[in-house]
Amino acid sequence: MAAKTDHPTPVRTTRQLRRIRTFYATAALLWAVAAAWTAWTHPGSRQMWVSVALLAVFVALLGTVAVWLRGLRTAAGSRPAHHAAPRRASAPRHANA
Repeated sequence: MAAKTDHPTPVRTTRQLRRIRTFYATAALLWAVAAAWTAWTHPGSRQMWVSVALLAVFVALLGTVAVWLRGLRTAAGSRPAHHAAPRRASAPRHANA
């Protein structure tokens, strides 16, 4: 059973998503340059369309990670940072006979 102090979205998950977001942004930038270069040198070629397809894949992955991170940020902001013990009304205690 998980400890009660565990967060629903661990810091490690957010850190990994930020790292992969950087990777996807770099890959999208490189494929954009490759697609532009290939379109300039060989317009309409198979290499150009492959570059455009890979650019679309990395842009879609980058968008997905951005949406996930935004969801994690809003979900983490809506919850209290520290959870206190629930307040219970003190019921009269009866001795068992």
